[in-house]
Amino acid sequence: MSDTMRAAVVPEAGGDFELVERDVPDPEPGEVRIAVEACGICHSDAFAKEGTYPGLSYPHVPGHEIAGRVDAVGDDVTTWAEGDRVGAGWHGGHCFTCEPCRRGNFLQCENGEITGITFDGGYAEYVTVPNEAVAAVPDDLDAADAAPLLCAGVTTFNALRNSDARPGDLVAVLGVGGLGHLGLQYAHAAGYETVAISRSPDKEDLARSLGADHFVNAAETDPAEQLQALGGARVVLATAPSSDAISSVVDGIGIDGSVVVVGVPGAPIEVDANTLVGTRGGVEGWASGHARDSQDTLEFSALRDVRPEIETYPLAEVAAAYERMIENEARFRVVLEP
Repeated sequence: MSDTMRAAVVPEAGGDFELVERDVPDPEPGEVRIAVEACGICHSDAFAKEGTYPGLSYPHVPGHEIAGRVDAVGDDVTTWAEGDRVGAGWHGGHCFTCEPCRRGNFLQCENGEITGITFDGGYAEYVTVPNEAVAAVPDDLDAADAAPLLCAGVTTFNALRNSDARPGDLVAVLGVGGLGHLGLQYAHAAGYETVAISRSPDKEDLARSLGADHFVNAAETDPAEQLQALGGARVVLATAPSSDAISSVVDGIGIDGSVVVVGVPGAPIEVDANTLVGTRGGVEGWASGHARDSQDTLEFSALRDVRPEIETYPLAEVAAAYERMIENEARFRVVLEP
């Protein structure tokens, strides 16, 4: 193989992407080198592009939705071998020794790494990743489909499976976009009575094809009232990053119901405490997952035929691809294929 690779780098905070030749990185002890076959573009990549995450250094390679094959392993790596189909997501590794890690809360590691943020990511032909941040990719998942599942997929799947909802319960998904179109599929596959909530009535047919049993047009009706008419939601998975939209569904929860926020808005959410007291309900958040969570997501997606709707671009068109995602023009995820 060549000693060099192509990578899309951000030269400085807020700078334009540059396609450059770099040395192929050697894996350090405890690391895995992945030959990248696909890397999704996520809104969170803006942290790296614009320099809004503390401590970033430049030039920098973004990308935390990586799927490919193991190309080489560093010393002390026994879990993975050359040729294994693998992926890596937002969670880029943990220290194993801090208090959250000792309790198994690896995503809350006090010294945690973030793929494409604290180290170079997958907008490149090769990337090195800590051993514990790697997930196996099932053979019957294409790399381009697997990549977004390592962020948008694990976020929605993990939030639902860690909720109190049980098969048959009323579960609503707020927003039919990059996160929501996957949340609907997971909710349907899990056996929930599934409600799609959107301000875009033209998404009703899509939502129903993804598994929604009901569609609520939030532009014309009160979504909380509609949820109560259906018996009250056990869970509302809030994927739309809108404070007003999230606030509008809190009154729709039933007894012991909860609004689980995965799409983070830029302003506070308004909550009526009477609703929470009266229902024993709550508003909570969920953030993606670690590598085993990602692997569970991929395995379930392969088993139940859950797939993201994607647009693919070659690495040379990274700027156009990034703009499609950041301007919310993509339907629904954008994937680079180096």
